[in-house]
Amino acid sequence: MAPPDRTPLLALARNWWALLVRGIAAILFGILAFVWPGITVLALVFLFAAYAAVDGIFAFVAAWRAAEARRQWWPLALEGVAGVGVAVLTAVWPGATAFALLFLIAAWALATGVFEIAAAIRLRKVMQGEWLLALVGVASIVFAALILIFPGEGAVAIVWAIGAYAVVFGILLIALSLRLRSLLERLETAPT
Repeated sequence: MAPPDRTPLLALARNWWALLVRGIAAILFGILAFVWPGITVLALVFLFAAYAAVDGIFAFVAAWRAAEARRQWWPLALEGVAGVGVAVLTAVWPGATAFALLFLIAAWALATGVFEIAAAIRLRKVMQGEWLLALVGVASIVFAALILIFPGEGAVAIVWAIGAYAVVFGILLIALSLRLRSLLERLETAPT
């Protein structure tokens, strides 16, 4: 039996820094949400739009790299479309109510979670620790469900929920990026 193809893992490991940047951006966003819980809806709209845009752009970068390696790129591209699309919708309609914004955030978190779990399932044959990516996906889906179940619990609670989600998401992405960085040298020097 042939050993599993490690090329997708190698491509992901070479771009560990992109996950690190996404994680840091998520944590910074989360901290800002905790520090300024009374920010206006308009400020939250633009802060979230910027975060979703950065996240989507890095997903596009990962998709591009996967395509260059002739690997499955479309889940990453769809994640990028979701992130950038939500960012554009959020910026175009900044006067939308907090209620409508919550549903946009929930849809984005749900889409992101599904694609991250799909990527983790695909990586499980070639990587130990893929559960971190699956856990990021589960956290995204749980966050989306909580928003949909409790939309009217108050602006401060919602801002804190978004901040907590972003911090957890960021920590898990940073943990995954550091794991990939530690694997990179072994993967590049291992016989194929």
